[in-house]
Amino acid sequence: MSPAVTGGPILIVGACQAGVQLAATLRERGELAPITLIGDEAHRPYQRPPLSKGWIKGELEADDVILRTREWFADRDIELITGDRVVTVHRTGEAGVATTEGGRALAFERLALTTGAAARRLLLEGTDYQGVRYLRDADDAIDLRGIFPAVESIVVIGGGFIGLEVAAVARGLGKSVTVLEAAPRLVGRVVAEETSAFYLAAHRRRGTRVVLDARIACIVGEDGHVAGERGRVTGVQLESGEVIPADLVVIGIGVVPRTELADQLGLEVAAGIVVDEACRASDGRTVAAGDCAIMPNPYALGVAGLVRIESVNNALEQAKIAAATLMGEEAAYRSVPWFWSDQSDLKLQIAGLSTGYDDVVVRGDVDAEKFAVLYYRAGRLIAADCVNQPVEFLTVRSAIAKGLTIPAAAAADTSVPLKQSVVDAAPAPDVASSLARASEPV
Repeated sequence: MSPAVTGGPILIVGACQAGVQLAATLRERGELAPITLIGDEAHRPYQRPPLSKGWIKGELEADDVILRTREWFADRDIELITGDRVVTVHRTGEAGVATTEGGRALAFERLALTTGAAARRLLLEGTDYQGVRYLRDADDAIDLRGIFPAVESIVVIGGGFIGLEVAAVARGLGKSVTVLEAAPRLVGRVVAEETSAFYLAAHRRRGTRVVLDARIACIVGEDGHVAGERGRVTGVQLESGEVIPADLVVIGIGVVPRTELADQLGLEVAAGIVVDEACRASDGRTVAAGDCAIMPNPYALGVAGLVRIESVNNALEQAKIAAATLMGEEAAYRSVPWFWSDQSDLKLQIAGLSTGYDDVVVRGDVDAEKFAVLYYRAGRLIAADCVNQPVEFLTVRSAIAKGLTIPAAAAADTSVPLKQSVVDAAPAPDVASSLARASEPV
Protein backbone atom coordinates (compact mmCIF):
# COMPACT_ATOMS: atom_id res chain seq x y z
CA MET A 1 0.00 0.00 0.00
CA SER A 2 1.17 3.51 -0.77
CA PRO A 3 1.98 5.89 2.11
CA ALA A 4 -1.14 7.47 3.58
CA VAL A 5 -2.10 10.69 1.83
CA THR A 6 -5.08 12.95 1.96
CA GLY A 7 -6.63 15.94 0.27
CA GLY A 8 -10.07 17.43 -0.06
CA PRO A 9 -13.26 15.34 -0.06
CA ILE A 10 -13.84 13.18 -3.13
CA LEU A 11 -17.20 12.71 -4.83
CA ILE A 12 -17.66 9.87 -7.34
CA VAL A 13 -20.87 10.20 -9.36
CA GLY A 14 -21.87 6.80 -10.73
CA ALA A 15 -22.07 3.70 -8.53
CA CYS A 16 -21.07 1.34 -11.33
CA GLN A 17 -18.10 -0.91 -12.02
CA ALA A 18 -15.81 2.06 -12.73
CA GLY A 19 -17.05 4.01 -9.71
CA VAL A 20 -16.54 1.12 -7.30
CA GLN A 21 -13.08 0.37 -8.69
CA LEU A 22 -12.10 4.04 -8.42
CA ALA A 23 -13.14 4.20 -4.77
CA ALA A 24 -11.36 0.91 -4.02
CA THR A 25 -8.15 2.03 -5.71
CA LEU A 26 -8.11 5.32 -3.80
CA ARG A 27 -8.21 3.48 -0.50
CA GLU A 28 -5.68 0.88 -1.65
CA ARG A 29 -3.28 3.71 -2.54
CA GLY A 30 -3.64 5.23 0.93
CA GLU A 31 -6.13 8.03 0.33
CA LEU A 32 -7.59 9.15 3.68
CA ALA A 33 -9.99 11.87 2.57
CA PRO A 34 -13.76 11.35 2.77
CA ILE A 35 -15.06 9.47 -0.26
CA THR A 36 -18.70 9.51 -1.35
CA LEU A 37 -19.95 7.20 -4.10
CA ILE A 38 -23.45 7.97 -5.34
CA GLY A 39 -25.66 6.15 -7.82
CA ASP A 40 -29.20 6.79 -9.03
CA GLU A 41 -30.26 3.13 -8.95
CA ALA A 42 -31.75 1.75 -5.75
CA HIS A 43 -29.62 -1.40 -6.00
CA ARG A 44 -26.17 -1.91 -4.58
CA PRO A 45 -23.48 -1.64 -7.29
CA TYR A 46 -23.63 -4.69 -9.54
CA GLN A 47 -22.12 -6.31 -12.64
CA ARG A 48 -23.90 -5.51 -15.90
CA PRO A 49 -22.66 -8.32 -18.22
CA PRO A 50 -24.64 -11.13 -16.52
CA LEU A 51 -27.91 -9.23 -16.94
CA SER A 52 -28.30 -10.28 -20.59
CA LYS A 53 -27.18 -13.83 -19.93
CA GLY A 54 -27.34 -15.79 -16.68
CA TRP A 55 -29.62 -13.36 -14.88
CA ILE A 56 -32.55 -13.26 -17.29
CA LYS A 57 -32.10 -17.00 -17.82
CA GLY A 58 -32.70 -17.55 -14.10
CA GLU A 59 -29.31 -19.06 -13.33
CA LEU A 60 -28.10 -16.20 -11.09
CA GLU A 61 -29.50 -14.46 -8.04
CA ALA A 62 -28.91 -10.94 -6.73
CA ASP A 63 -25.91 -11.83 -4.58
CA ASP A 64 -24.21 -13.39 -7.61
CA VAL A 65 -24.03 -10.07 -9.45
CA ILE A 66 -23.44 -7.64 -6.57
CA LEU A 67 -19.94 -6.14 -6.72
CA ARG A 68 -19.39 -5.35 -3.03
CA THR A 69 -21.34 -5.72 0.18
CA ARG A 70 -22.39 -2.70 2.22
CA GLU A 71 -19.97 -3.94 4.89
CA TRP A 72 -17.12 -3.68 2.39
CA PHE A 73 -17.89 0.01 1.85
CA ALA A 74 -18.27 0.65 5.58
CA ASP A 75 -14.98 -1.08 6.39
CA ARG A 76 -13.20 1.28 4.00
CA ASP A 77 -15.04 4.37 5.16
CA ILE A 78 -16.61 4.90 1.75
CA GLU A 79 -20.04 6.48 1.95
CA LEU A 80 -22.34 4.70 -0.50
CA ILE A 81 -25.54 6.47 -1.53
CA THR A 82 -27.98 4.60 -3.76
CA GLY A 83 -31.31 5.57 -5.27
CA ASP A 84 -30.59 9.29 -5.58
CA ARG A 85 -29.63 11.09 -8.78
CA VAL A 86 -27.22 14.02 -8.93
CA VAL A 87 -29.04 16.72 -10.90
CA THR A 88 -26.71 19.70 -10.64
CA VAL A 89 -23.03 20.20 -9.96
CA HIS A 90 -21.17 23.48 -9.47
CA ARG A 91 -17.59 24.49 -8.77
CA THR A 92 -16.25 27.72 -7.30
CA GLY A 93 -12.50 27.68 -7.08
CA GLU A 94 -11.40 24.55 -5.23
CA ALA A 95 -14.82 23.95 -3.68
CA GLY A 96 -17.75 22.23 -5.34
CA VAL A 97 -21.21 21.02 -4.48
CA ALA A 98 -23.54 18.51 -6.10
CA THR A 99 -27.25 18.51 -5.40
CA THR A 100 -29.54 15.51 -5.78
CA GLU A 101 -33.17 14.83 -6.55
CA GLY A 102 -33.58 13.81 -2.93
CA GLY A 103 -32.37 17.19 -1.66
CA ARG A 104 -28.85 16.22 -0.64
CA ALA A 105 -26.02 18.72 -0.98
CA LEU A 106 -22.71 16.88 -1.40
CA ALA A 107 -19.62 19.03 -0.95
CA PHE A 108 -16.38 18.03 -2.70
CA GLU A 109 -13.00 19.28 -3.76
CA ARG A 110 -12.17 16.41 -6.10
CA LEU A 111 -14.71 15.05 -8.56
CA ALA A 112 -14.94 11.85 -10.61
CA LEU A 113 -17.62 11.19 -13.20
CA THR A 114 -18.36 7.51 -13.79
CA THR A 115 -21.86 8.18 -15.04
CA GLY A 116 -21.92 5.40 -17.63
CA ALA A 117 -24.36 5.32 -20.52
CA ALA A 118 -28.09 5.01 -21.07
CA ALA A 119 -29.92 2.79 -23.53
CA ARG A 120 -30.44 4.46 -26.88
CA ARG A 121 -34.17 4.94 -27.42
CA LEU A 122 -35.91 3.82 -30.58
CA LEU A 123 -37.86 6.63 -32.22
CA LEU A 124 -40.69 4.58 -33.63
CA GLU A 125 -44.45 4.47 -33.38
CA GLY A 126 -45.63 1.87 -30.87
CA THR A 127 -42.70 1.76 -28.44
CA ASP A 128 -45.14 2.62 -25.64
CA TYR A 129 -47.12 -0.62 -25.96
CA GLN A 130 -47.02 -2.90 -22.94
CA GLY A 131 -44.42 -5.59 -23.53
CA VAL A 132 -41.86 -3.36 -25.27
CA ARG A 133 -38.65 -3.37 -23.23
CA TYR A 134 -35.03 -2.24 -23.18
CA LEU A 135 -32.18 -3.98 -21.34
CA ARG A 136 -29.57 -1.76 -19.74
CA ASP A 137 -29.89 -1.82 -15.96
CA ALA A 138 -30.92 -4.15 -13.15
CA ASP A 139 -34.56 -3.03 -13.14
CA ASP A 140 -34.78 -3.85 -16.85
CA ALA A 141 -33.27 -7.29 -16.23
CA ILE A 142 -35.51 -8.04 -13.26
CA ASP A 143 -38.51 -7.07 -15.37
CA LEU A 144 -37.47 -9.26 -18.32
CA ARG A 145 -36.75 -12.23 -16.08
CA GLY A 146 -40.29 -12.02 -14.77
CA ILE A 147 -41.80 -11.69 -18.24
CA PHE A 148 -39.88 -14.45 -20.03
CA PRO A 149 -41.79 -17.48 -18.69
CA ALA A 150 -45.16 -16.12 -19.89
CA VAL A 151 -44.22 -15.22 -23.47
CA GLU A 152 -43.81 -17.41 -26.54
CA SER A 153 -42.78 -15.07 -29.36
CA ILE A 154 -40.01 -12.52 -28.95
CA VAL A 155 -38.73 -9.92 -31.41
CA VAL A 156 -35.33 -8.43 -30.69
CA ILE A 157 -34.63 -5.13 -32.43
CA GLY A 158 -30.88 -4.76 -32.83
CA GLY A 159 -28.25 -7.29 -33.88
CA GLY A 160 -25.45 -6.13 -31.60
CA PHE A 161 -24.02 -8.04 -28.66
CA ILE A 162 -26.88 -7.30 -26.24
CA GLY A 163 -29.54 -8.17 -28.78
CA LEU A 164 -27.85 -11.42 -29.78
CA GLU A 165 -27.24 -12.42 -26.17
CA VAL A 166 -30.90 -11.90 -25.31
CA ALA A 167 -31.93 -13.78 -28.46
CA ALA A 168 -29.67 -16.72 -27.55
CA VAL A 169 -31.13 -16.94 -24.04
CA ALA A 170 -34.70 -16.73 -25.33
CA ARG A 171 -34.09 -19.37 -27.99
CA GLY A 172 -32.45 -21.62 -25.39
CA LEU A 173 -35.64 -21.35 -23.35
CA GLY A 174 -37.65 -22.58 -26.31
CA LYS A 175 -39.10 -19.25 -27.41
CA SER A 176 -39.79 -18.25 -31.00
CA VAL A 177 -37.23 -15.53 -31.67
CA THR A 178 -36.73 -13.03 -34.49
CA VAL A 179 -33.82 -10.59 -34.62
CA LEU A 180 -34.26 -7.45 -36.72
CA GLU A 181 -31.05 -5.68 -37.69
CA ALA A 182 -31.14 -2.49 -39.76
CA ALA A 183 -27.57 -2.93 -41.03
CA PRO A 184 -26.50 -5.41 -43.74
CA ARG A 185 -24.72 -7.60 -41.19
CA LEU A 186 -24.67 -8.46 -37.48
CA VAL A 187 -22.35 -6.59 -35.09
CA GLY A 188 -21.04 -4.77 -38.13
CA ARG A 189 -19.52 -1.88 -36.17
CA VAL A 190 -17.25 -4.19 -34.20
CA VAL A 191 -16.26 -7.29 -36.20
CA ALA A 192 -15.23 -8.27 -39.73
CA GLU A 193 -17.54 -9.76 -42.33
CA GLU A 194 -16.17 -13.22 -41.57
CA THR A 195 -17.24 -13.03 -37.91
CA SER A 196 -20.57 -11.44 -38.81
CA ALA A 197 -21.34 -14.18 -41.33
CA PHE A 198 -20.50 -16.86 -38.79
CA TYR A 199 -22.85 -15.45 -36.14
CA LEU A 200 -25.63 -15.04 -38.67
CA ALA A 201 -25.37 -18.70 -39.66
CA ALA A 202 -24.91 -19.86 -36.06
CA HIS A 203 -28.07 -18.13 -34.80
CA ARG A 204 -30.07 -19.39 -37.75
CA ARG A 205 -28.84 -22.95 -37.14
CA ARG A 206 -30.14 -22.68 -33.60
CA GLY A 207 -33.59 -21.71 -34.84
CA THR A 208 -33.54 -17.91 -34.58
CA ARG A 209 -34.90 -15.96 -37.52
CA VAL A 210 -32.56 -13.08 -38.41
CA VAL A 211 -33.64 -10.31 -40.77
CA LEU A 212 -30.85 -8.05 -42.06
CA ASP A 213 -31.45 -4.66 -43.67
CA ALA A 214 -34.66 -4.70 -41.67
CA ARG A 215 -36.92 -1.71 -42.27
CA ILE A 216 -39.40 -1.39 -39.44
CA ALA A 217 -42.58 0.59 -40.02
CA CYS A 218 -43.97 0.44 -36.48
CA ILE A 219 -44.68 -1.70 -33.46
CA VAL A 220 -48.28 -2.85 -33.29
CA GLY A 221 -50.53 -3.87 -30.43
CA GLU A 222 -53.95 -3.86 -28.83
CA ASP A 223 -55.91 -0.88 -27.54
CA GLY A 224 -56.04 -0.47 -23.79
CA HIS A 225 -59.13 -0.66 -21.61
CA VAL A 226 -59.27 3.12 -21.40
CA ALA A 227 -59.56 5.32 -24.49
CA GLY A 228 -56.12 6.37 -25.68
CA GLU A 229 -54.40 3.80 -23.47
CA ARG A 230 -51.87 1.39 -24.99
CA GLY A 231 -52.52 -2.30 -24.52
CA ARG A 232 -50.30 -5.31 -25.12
CA VAL A 233 -47.84 -5.49 -27.96
CA THR A 234 -48.75 -8.02 -30.64
CA GLY A 235 -46.00 -7.63 -33.22
CA VAL A 236 -43.57 -5.60 -35.28
CA GLN A 237 -44.59 -4.43 -38.73
CA LEU A 238 -41.99 -4.12 -41.47
CA GLU A 239 -42.20 -1.61 -44.31
CA SER A 240 -42.94 -4.56 -46.59
CA GLY A 241 -46.23 -4.97 -44.74
CA GLU A 242 -45.24 -8.18 -42.95
CA VAL A 243 -46.18 -8.29 -39.28
CA ILE A 244 -43.91 -10.45 -37.13
CA PRO A 245 -45.89 -11.71 -34.10
CA ALA A 246 -44.47 -10.85 -30.69
CA ASP A 247 -45.58 -11.15 -27.09
CA LEU A 248 -42.42 -9.28 -26.14
CA VAL A 249 -40.21 -6.82 -28.02
CA VAL A 250 -36.71 -6.18 -26.68
CA ILE A 251 -34.89 -3.14 -28.06
CA GLY A 252 -31.10 -3.16 -28.04
CA ILE A 253 -29.74 -0.53 -30.41
CA GLY A 254 -26.75 0.71 -28.46
CA VAL A 255 -26.17 3.27 -25.74
CA VAL A 256 -25.65 6.99 -25.31
CA PRO A 257 -22.95 8.21 -22.87
CA ARG A 258 -24.34 10.21 -19.97
CA THR A 259 -22.64 13.59 -20.19
CA GLU A 260 -25.22 15.91 -18.62
CA LEU A 261 -23.08 16.79 -15.60
CA ALA A 262 -20.02 17.30 -17.78
CA ASP A 263 -22.06 19.73 -19.85
CA GLN A 264 -23.00 21.65 -16.71
CA LEU A 265 -19.34 21.96 -15.78
CA GLY A 266 -18.43 23.16 -19.25
CA LEU A 267 -16.22 20.16 -19.93
CA GLU A 268 -15.34 19.17 -23.47
CA VAL A 269 -17.75 16.53 -24.76
CA ALA A 270 -17.47 14.69 -28.09
CA ALA A 271 -19.38 11.39 -28.17
CA GLY A 272 -18.38 11.11 -24.51
CA ILE A 273 -16.56 13.13 -21.86
CA VAL A 274 -13.20 13.93 -23.43
CA VAL A 275 -10.28 12.95 -21.20
CA ASP A 276 -6.54 12.59 -21.69
CA GLU A 277 -4.46 9.47 -21.05
CA ALA A 278 -4.57 10.28 -17.32
CA CYS A 279 -8.41 10.29 -17.42
CA ARG A 280 -8.32 14.04 -16.77
CA ALA A 281 -11.13 16.12 -18.29
CA SER A 282 -10.67 19.43 -20.09
CA ASP A 283 -10.85 21.52 -16.90
CA GLY A 284 -7.70 19.84 -15.64
CA ARG A 285 -9.33 18.79 -12.34
CA THR A 286 -12.27 16.49 -12.98
CA VAL A 287 -11.64 12.86 -13.93
CA ALA A 288 -13.94 10.54 -15.85
CA ALA A 289 -13.84 6.79 -16.46
CA GLY A 290 -15.91 4.00 -17.97
CA ASP A 291 -18.61 4.08 -20.63
CA CYS A 292 -19.04 7.86 -20.35
CA ALA A 293 -15.41 8.68 -21.20
CA ILE A 294 -13.68 9.01 -24.59
CA MET A 295 -9.90 9.14 -24.68
CA PRO A 296 -6.72 8.50 -26.67
CA ASN A 297 -5.84 4.81 -26.79
CA PRO A 298 -2.34 3.53 -27.60
CA TYR A 299 -3.78 0.35 -29.11
CA ALA A 300 -6.10 2.09 -31.58
CA LEU A 301 -3.58 1.61 -34.35
CA GLY A 302 -6.10 1.93 -37.14
CA VAL A 303 -7.82 5.15 -36.10
CA ALA A 304 -6.51 8.56 -35.10
CA GLY A 305 -8.13 10.53 -32.31
CA LEU A 306 -10.29 9.41 -29.43
CA VAL A 307 -11.93 6.10 -28.61
CA ARG A 308 -14.84 5.30 -26.32
CA ILE A 309 -14.87 1.69 -25.16
CA GLU A 310 -17.77 -0.15 -23.53
CA SER A 311 -16.26 -3.01 -21.55
CA VAL A 312 -15.69 -4.10 -17.98
CA ASN A 313 -11.93 -4.24 -18.42
CA ASN A 314 -11.80 -0.71 -19.79
CA ALA A 315 -13.92 0.58 -16.90
CA LEU A 316 -11.64 -1.05 -14.33
CA GLU A 317 -8.39 0.08 -15.91
CA GLN A 318 -9.54 3.64 -16.50
CA ALA A 319 -10.78 3.82 -12.91
CA LYS A 320 -7.34 2.88 -11.60
CA ILE A 321 -5.73 5.62 -13.68
CA ALA A 322 -8.37 8.15 -12.59
CA ALA A 323 -7.71 7.33 -8.93
CA ALA A 324 -4.00 7.92 -9.33
CA THR A 325 -4.68 11.23 -11.08
CA LEU A 326 -6.96 12.40 -8.26
CA MET A 327 -4.11 11.72 -5.86
CA GLY A 328 -1.67 13.81 -7.87
CA GLU A 329 0.30 10.85 -9.19
CA GLU A 330 1.57 10.47 -12.76
CA ALA A 331 -0.39 7.78 -14.57
CA ALA A 332 -1.37 6.89 -18.13
CA TYR A 333 -3.82 4.40 -19.61
CA ARG A 334 -1.91 1.53 -21.20
CA SER A 335 -4.31 -1.43 -21.20
CA VAL A 336 -5.05 -3.63 -24.23
CA PRO A 337 -8.81 -3.40 -24.86
CA TRP A 338 -10.62 -6.72 -24.67
CA PHE A 339 -14.24 -7.78 -24.74
CA TRP A 340 -16.40 -10.88 -24.58
CA SER A 341 -19.89 -12.01 -25.50
CA ASP A 342 -21.55 -15.29 -24.53
CA GLN A 343 -24.28 -16.37 -26.93
CA SER A 344 -25.62 -19.85 -26.23
CA ASP A 345 -22.56 -22.13 -26.29
CA LEU A 346 -20.53 -19.63 -28.31
CA LYS A 347 -17.95 -17.60 -26.39
CA LEU A 348 -16.56 -14.69 -28.37
CA GLN A 349 -13.44 -13.04 -26.96
CA ILE A 350 -12.00 -9.99 -28.69
CA ALA A 351 -8.49 -8.67 -28.11
CA GLY A 352 -7.44 -5.28 -29.42
CA LEU A 353 -9.24 -2.78 -31.64
CA SER A 354 -9.78 -3.82 -35.25
CA THR A 355 -10.86 -0.46 -36.68
CA GLY A 356 -8.81 0.40 -39.75
CA TYR A 357 -7.70 -3.17 -40.55
CA ASP A 358 -6.68 -3.93 -44.14
CA ASP A 359 -6.33 -7.72 -43.97
CA VAL A 360 -7.73 -10.67 -42.02
CA VAL A 361 -6.66 -14.25 -41.46
CA VAL A 362 -9.18 -16.91 -40.45
CA ARG A 363 -7.51 -19.57 -38.32
CA GLY A 364 -9.27 -22.76 -37.22
CA ASP A 365 -12.48 -24.55 -38.10
CA VAL A 366 -15.43 -22.24 -38.66
CA ASP A 367 -17.83 -25.16 -39.23
CA ALA A 368 -16.80 -26.64 -35.88
CA GLU A 369 -17.46 -23.24 -34.25
CA LYS A 370 -13.90 -23.02 -33.01
CA PHE A 371 -11.79 -20.45 -34.83
CA ALA A 372 -10.17 -17.01 -34.71
CA VAL A 373 -10.21 -14.04 -37.06
CA LEU A 374 -6.94 -12.10 -36.84
CA TYR A 375 -6.87 -8.49 -38.01
CA TYR A 376 -3.86 -6.81 -39.61
CA ARG A 377 -2.92 -3.28 -40.59
CA ALA A 378 0.15 -2.75 -42.78
CA GLY A 379 1.21 -6.30 -41.97
CA ARG A 380 0.96 -5.89 -38.20
CA LEU A 381 -1.45 -7.76 -35.91
CA ILE A 382 -3.84 -5.31 -34.26
CA ALA A 383 -6.75 -7.43 -32.99
CA ALA A 384 -8.50 -10.81 -33.05
CA ASP A 385 -11.99 -12.25 -32.68
CA CYS A 386 -11.74 -15.66 -31.00
CA VAL A 387 -14.75 -18.00 -30.96
CA ASN A 388 -14.38 -20.80 -28.42
CA GLN A 389 -10.61 -20.32 -28.63
CA PRO A 390 -9.44 -19.01 -25.23
CA VAL A 391 -5.78 -19.91 -25.76
CA GLU A 392 -5.64 -18.04 -29.07
CA PHE A 393 -7.28 -15.05 -27.38
CA LEU A 394 -4.71 -14.96 -24.59
CA THR A 395 -1.88 -15.30 -27.09
CA VAL A 396 -3.06 -12.38 -29.19
CA ARG A 397 -3.80 -10.16 -26.21
CA SER A 398 -0.35 -10.82 -24.77
CA ALA A 399 1.37 -10.19 -28.10
CA ILE A 400 -0.38 -6.86 -28.61
CA ALA A 401 0.39 -5.77 -25.05
CA LYS A 402 4.08 -6.45 -25.57
CA GLY A 403 4.25 -4.71 -28.95
CA LEU A 404 4.75 -8.02 -30.77
CA THR A 405 3.02 -9.47 -33.81
CA ILE A 406 2.22 -12.74 -35.56
CA PRO A 407 2.95 -12.82 -39.31
CA ALA A 408 -0.21 -13.46 -41.32
CA ALA A 409 1.28 -16.49 -43.08
CA ALA A 410 2.24 -18.04 -39.75
CA ALA A 411 -1.21 -17.33 -38.30
CA ALA A 412 -2.83 -19.24 -41.16
CA ASP A 413 -0.74 -22.36 -40.43
CA THR A 414 -2.78 -24.27 -37.84
CA SER A 415 -0.13 -27.01 -37.61
CA VAL A 416 1.93 -24.64 -35.47
CA PRO A 417 0.61 -23.34 -32.12
CA LEU A 418 -0.09 -19.62 -32.42
CA LYS A 419 2.12 -18.70 -29.48
CA GLN A 420 5.12 -20.17 -31.28
CA SER A 421 4.63 -17.68 -34.14
CA VAL A 422 4.86 -14.50 -32.06
CA VAL A 423 7.73 -12.24 -33.24
CA ASP A 424 8.99 -8.69 -32.77
CA ALA A 425 7.12 -5.92 -34.56
CA ALA A 426 8.15 -2.53 -35.81
CA PRO A 427 7.33 0.28 -33.35
CA ALA A 428 3.72 1.38 -33.60
CA PRO A 429 2.70 5.02 -33.85
CA ASP A 430 1.86 6.51 -30.46
CA VAL A 431 -1.77 7.20 -31.15
CA ALA A 432 -2.32 8.00 -27.49
CA SER A 433 -0.29 11.20 -27.79
CA SER A 434 -2.35 12.51 -30.70
CA LEU A 435 -4.58 15.48 -30.01
CA ALA A 436 -6.80 14.74 -32.99
CA ARG A 437 -10.48 14.35 -32.24
CA ALA A 438 -12.71 11.60 -33.61
CA SER A 439 -16.36 12.42 -34.11
CA GLU A 440 -17.58 8.92 -33.29
CA PRO A 441 -16.35 6.29 -30.81
CA VAL A 442 -15.14 2.86 -31.83
